Amino acid sequence: MKVGLEKLESHEGVAVKALLDSRAIDLFIDTTFAREKGFKMEKMKSPLLVKNVDGMANVGGAITHQVKCNMFFKGHVERIRMDVCNLEKTEVILGMLWLAVHNPEIEGGKDDEMSTHMWKKQTGKEEKGG
Repeated sequence: MKVGLEKLESHEGVAVKALLDSRAIDLFIDTTFAREKGFKMEKMKSPLLVKNVDGMANVGGAITHQVKCNMFFKGHVERIRMDVCNLEKTEVILGMLWLAVHNPEIEGGKDDEMSTHMWKKQTGKEEKGG
């Protein structure tokens, strides 16, 4: 599912393909992706142990940072917080906390509707990165 992420500090937009995962509880962003795209990572007070869906400990270790940003999807914008961890080939995971609120909006529709046109309409800015 394609969504837009906007950095809070610079208001720079990044289009990202997010994985919807009902087995994940929270929202996650890949460490390497967050660094490469310049998202501000805030250190958490207490690290969180993370396990992959197969029950094994994540090779990236505990979650120690979070990213706050605006997310754009189908004409809707919201402020989100994502835990930063090693997702390997996945850039963003939207888990049950997000799905519980938004599932009716994505059922039966095209899940790739966050287009460059939508990004421009919502932000008035050109998309950066990708």
